[in-house]
Amino acid sequence: MSATAPKPRRAAASKAATKSAKTAKPKSRSKAEQRAESLEQIFDAAEELFSKHGMYGVTLKDVAQKVGVHTSLMHYYFEDKQDLFHQVVKRRAPITIGRRMEALEKYEQETGDHPTVEGALRAFLDTDLDLYIEGGEGWRNYGALGGQVNNAPVWGATLMYSLFDPVVLKLIGLLKKAMPEAADEDIFWGYHFVTGALTLTLARTGRIDHLSGGLCKSEDFEAVKLRMATFMAGGFRAVCIDRIKARSGDPNG
Repeated sequence: MSATAPKPRRAAASKAATKSAKTAKPKSRSKAEQRAESLEQIFDAAEELFSKHGMYGVTLKDVAQKVGVHTSLMHYYFEDKQDLFHQVVKRRAPITIGRRMEALEKYEQETGDHPTVEGALRAFLDTDLDLYIEGGEGWRNYGALGGQVNNAPVWGATLMYSLFDPVVLKLIGLLKKAMPEAADEDIFWGYHFVTGALTLTLARTGRIDHLSGGLCKSEDFEAVKLRMATFMAGGFRAVCIDRIKARSGDPNG
């Protein structure tokens, strides 16, 4: 699966085809095209394995066997397993980052000096959740992988800093504008809780399926999208407003 953003659903193409299209000889692929296709297959396989077993639970040989190539090819393309892991994580990152940054900037332009907490969170969360709703299993594997990276203090932190800090800080800026009297530390703690809930959701552990007796499904990102931003906005407002009141010494605000 190529690491591209999901496209809107379209009507099926017409069954009619021209005779020339049927008889045309397929173009021979260049070495660059063959290499790109081979890398995509490797990335897809590695992404799936890493999402299920983590970086330490997968070897280059495991990935090679899943793709059906010799392990020597893996060593030709990648310095080591960590190099492969980093490239897998970085492959889709520009898409999710770009979509969220675009949504946040659009929301900022539309609301000016009056954004809301929930509006900012929806631009950040819903835009990302749409990728997992529309993008198929490849994107869902990437989401689970992102959850691992976000919760790995040794080898995950640097990746998160280098890739995702700009879009997170854009969200933080909007939240500060929505709650100008809130303490910065409360807003950062609020984001910490948001990203924790999001990455646990993306991990699709099946825990909520078990607890709810099947009423809720880990795969149901539509249900998550319906609730998460509203739930998190309520938490932000409760914590920030209560602490504003506490600092002012007026329990009634």
